[in-house]
Amino acid sequence: MSEQVSTEARVLPLRPALVRPDGGGPEPREPLWRDLIGEVLRRERRAQQRTIKDVADAARISLPYLSEIERGRKEASSEVLAAAAHALGLGLGDLLSLAHGELTRRTPERRRPAGAPYRPHSGLCLAA
Repeated sequence: MSEQVSTEARVLPLRPALVRPDGGGPEPREPLWRDLIGEVLRRERRAQQRTIKDVADAARISLPYLSEIERGRKEASSEVLAAAAHALGLGLGDLLSLAHGELTRRTPERRRPAGAPYRPHSGLCLAA
């Protein structure tokens, strides 16, 4: 009646790899929103030649937390994102628009079923 319990850790992927319809290997994944936001914040900060400490102080965010956001490790609230954006002279809408543009640039065009109409996006909508 003794059951042996494995001491090995099981790693479960958060997002399983997608397979291309043509069977040609894994399909490229869409980037995570938190990664895009972090990259945009870091790019804008560096373009202004500002230190992370300077921006964190101006936004009243702790330096380690802003660093985690920039590296895509933390999912920041809209208040924190707005504070970081304002510290960089951007509005929240500007930050989201830049991240949306980056997402559009990086995301490969998906195959649509033949009957599905193409509807271009004319704006950005966020829901919580």
